[in-house]
Amino acid sequence: MGRTVPTFTMVVQQEMESWSKFRRGLRREDQDAFDDLFRAARLQLASSAYAARPIPFESIIMSMLIAQQRVIQELQRRLTVERPT
Repeated sequence: MGRTVPTFTMVVQQEMESWSKFRRGLRREDQDAFDDLFRAARLQLASSAYAARPIPFESIIMSMLIAQQRVIQELQRRLTVERPT
C-alpha cells in the first residue's frame, strides 16, 4: 500500500496550527486579521490542490494574496465610481 496523501484542507489546518504560537503573540485585532488570511486560503482549496506545489505554503500565500488583491480592486472600483467629477 502507498502512503496516504493529506487533503489540502488538512495541509492548511496543519500550517495554521504550526503558526499558533506566532498567532498567540499577536494583538487581538491582528489575530483576527491572521484568521481572515487563513480563511481566504481555505476559499481556494481546489485551486491549491490542483496546483500540487512542492511547498504547499506557496499556494496558501498565493490564495491570501489573491484575496487581498480582490479587496484592493474593489476599493479602487468604489473610489472611481464614487469620486465626484
